[in-house]
Order: sequence, then C-alpha cells, then structure tokens
Amino acid sequence: MNVTITENPALDDVEVAIACPRIDERVQRIVSALGAFDRVLVGERDGATYRLDVDDVCYAETVDGKTFLYTADAVYQAPFKLYELEERLAGTEFVRASKQMLVNFDHVASIRPALNARLQLVLDNGEAAIVSRQYAPAIKRKLGL
Repeated sequence: MNVTITENPALDDVEVAIACPRIDERVQRIVSALGAFDRVLVGERDGATYRLDVDDVCYAETVDGKTFLYTADAVYQAPFKLYELEERLAGTEFVRASKQMLVNFDHVASIRPALNARLQLVLDNGEAAIVSRQYAPAIKRKLGL
C-alpha cells in the first residue's frame, strides 16, 4: 500500500481519496476506520440536546428500554436502541460487553477476571463494567490473548 499526504492550505477540511484496483475487504476496513474520526452522537440531558464526540463517551447502557450514554462527568439519554448505536459505532473502539452495554475500549484502565468466566473492566472514570461470558472471548481477542 502506498500512502501520499499532500498539504493544501486552501482546503477547509481533510480530504481523503482512495485509489485501488478493486474494492476489497482491506479497502472497506480503511473506509470504516476513516469514518470513525468524525463520529458524533446526540444525547439529551435536562431538556437540552447535546452533540457528543464519540471519544468522550465511556460506555453506553440500556436500562428499562432506554439507552444512556455515559461520559466522565454526565449521563445523556440517546434517541436510539443499543443495536443501532453499535452499528453507528462500527470501526471505533466500542465493544459489546453484555446484552445491555457497549464499552469504549479507549476508556478501559484495567481488566480483571470475575466469577463464572466473566471479566471486570475498570474504566478511567472509576466505574466498573462486567463483561458477560458470551462477550468475554471478544474482549480477550481485542487484547490479543
């Protein structure tokens, strides 16, 4: 793969062009990864709607049929289901931890084993999240184990 970077002060934003002999899985992964840079989520709190940078969200959780986004200092209600959020966050560092939770792996400070083949993720905001047995293998793969 050849990478060429050209600096152009006349541009207002970053422009990425991909030239390839055919669109294959590698090209699709590159496009997905590039899409992760400009991802913004919408959340509501105290009657106001906020734009949240994906990188600021520590985890997302569904409680009583409602989806919430947790940042280091606030909680926002999201206007979509958890599976829809998971689709929107494809190509980012978010991983499924349980049927009710997605965790931003960039905010994981430590991982320790828990009972019944589960894992406990300690986030950089001090909160702990339990990874169910079903999703523990995916977390271990993400770690390269």
